[in-house]
Amino acid sequence: MTNMDAPAPVTRRDFAGRRLVISLLRALHIASLVGVGAALLGNGAGVTSSGFAFLLIASGSAIMVLDRWSDPAYLRQANGLAMLVKVLALYVVVFAYGMSQALFWSVLILSVLITHAPARIRHRKLF
Repeated sequence: MTNMDAPAPVTRRDFAGRRLVISLLRALHIASLVGVGAALLGNGAGVTSSGFAFLLIASGSAIMVLDRWSDPAYLRQANGLAMLVKVLALYVVVFAYGMSQALFWSVLILSVLITHAPARIRHRKLF
């Protein structure tokens, strides 16, 4: 292997307290997911008017921004692309009630599968 064949070094950024910030955002994200799920699966009323939908999208977006900032290759990896799909699907879930329950469950299942997949799958560069 020549020096030109060697993979480029991974450039990651970090700051003191990043892990705490991510943990707090995840807790807020899960709490808002429960709120959206309760509104959606209860009677569907109030999903878009509840603050939970805003918090769900805002906390998820904040996590994605921090992950992208920390790892510039994030959006080229399976977990980054899955996050983009989730954000788009959440907009549909929140603003297009006709397909909301099916999309809600699909996004939830996708989230769990990607989040708990082995690192070799989550961080695989797709392009």
